[in-house]
Amino acid sequence: MDLDGFDRQLLNLLQQDSAPTAERLAEKVPLSPSAIQRRVKRLKDEGYILTEVAVVDPKKVGRPTFFVVSLEIERERPELLASLRAWLAAQDEVQQAYYVTGAADFVLVLTAPDAEAYDAFMNRLVAENPNVRRFTTNVALGVVKRSLAVPVRSIGADG
Repeated sequence: MDLDGFDRQLLNLLQQDSAPTAERLAEKVPLSPSAIQRRVKRLKDEGYILTEVAVVDPKKVGRPTFFVVSLEIERERPELLASLRAWLAAQDEVQQAYYVTGAADFVLVLTAPDAEAYDAFMNRLVAENPNVRRFTTNVALGVVKRSLAVPVRSIGADG
């Protein structure tokens, strides 16, 4: 499916807040509420919208500390990579995990209540994943921006 301007506008709005009714969206997108409902359903059915989530305040739920971790692995054999990927995907502390190019093999974004909990997690990671050679950690001192929004450009726009 090709995205038209209305679809792109809806995707941008829904990435900011997925809770508005079709009536509220119709105040910003010049379509009827029923047309908006059909489009949103189609965007979900065709996989443009993967899921809808609530963004939780990490401080209020006892997870105020973020760590950006670079992992280096010993060997890049497919079965070892698959095992590490599965392990990382199963861990609640791991918010994001990327297999990357460069000096590191994986970059992770982790959340923890404090440094001690992070240290315990990393000890478990290394103990349960012998293919991990080393890791480096950056502690986030503050959040400048936290988002998973993907810019959806208007038709004819640069970018």
